[in-house]
Amino acid sequence: MTRRQIFAVAGAARGWLAPPGKLRMGGAPTAFSARMRAARQANQPFDIIEHCHGIGLGGVETGLRSTDVDAVKRLRERLEAYDMHLVGSARLPRDQGDLPLFEARVKAHKEAGALGLHVAMTGRRYEVFDTLDAFKKHFEQCQKSVSLAEPVLRKHQIKLAIENHKDWRFAEHVAWLRRVSSEWVGVCVDTGNNISLCDDPMESVQACAPYAVMAHLKDMAVDEVREGFLLAEVPMGEGILDLPKMVEILRRGNPHIVFELEMITRDPLKIPVLTDKYWATFDDSYSPLPGRDLARTLAMVRAKRSKTPLAQFSKLSLEEQVKAEDENNLKCIAYARRYLDLL
Repeated sequence: MTRRQIFAVAGAARGWLAPPGKLRMGGAPTAFSARMRAARQANQPFDIIEHCHGIGLGGVETGLRSTDVDAVKRLRERLEAYDMHLVGSARLPRDQGDLPLFEARVKAHKEAGALGLHVAMTGRRYEVFDTLDAFKKHFEQCQKSVSLAEPVLRKHQIKLAIENHKDWRFAEHVAWLRRVSSEWVGVCVDTGNNISLCDDPMESVQACAPYAVMAHLKDMAVDEVREGFLLAEVPMGEGILDLPKMVEILRRGNPHIVFELEMITRDPLKIPVLTDKYWATFDDSYSPLPGRDLARTLAMVRAKRSKTPLAQFSKLSLEEQVKAEDENNLKCIAYARRYLDLL
């Protein structure tokens, strides 16, 4: 698809309107990773707001480049002129010394009109951590950071959405939120991530829906490999997820939930569930992963494995990766408009 064709589609997309009271789907930055790399390579800025507006999305997830009052005002005016929402990106305080800067950024996001703040607090646990103790120590820091942040969020009345980022199984995530017990701390529900932790994706969505502030919306495909399985984002409607049902559940949990497109055009991720390293951070008493959940997941992979090889985008030139990313995103936008009532 040529650039001219992309923006021809985008021109029509600007007229797509969600039903009254429902926010149109926005875009998460990882949906545009190839374009960002291409812009850096060309030593040019990538304007995520212009790009999302151009392809017909109704909002954007991005961090503030500046907390300057005038810059924040201009950002808000620009988003309002485009009728687009904003979800901010948060860096939580690690200790008391970080609180002044954190509060300044929260205040600036609030003044920019942000509907909430997104945070991913760790990487893939089975890759990042070698021991259960290391995982525990990190989780203790995450809990401390959220405890420090909560009074600031409450003061400025802006919600924090903690993503299920291949770190905690949904039961762990929900149990933590119950302990926090704050209307200002909730979940960014990623519809595909918890498959990597042998959670059923629909059960994950159902459990997290009452705490959902926003959602990263994507479809997933799977395939078998010797170490476990492959997990890949694919255009909406081409994967294994029942996205219409997931969107319905999330909207019942929070009628004001914000949806962001996160179609990540990249190579499939290897989920090495049949290796010792994968199991290093799971423990029956602290962080259980029952064998029945592993068996169910592997059975699902075998039953729903992709009929064609999963795409290896790293083998393409950067120009070809940008083209593939654009095409994947436009497919998702068309699907969201037709089947999900989001555009």
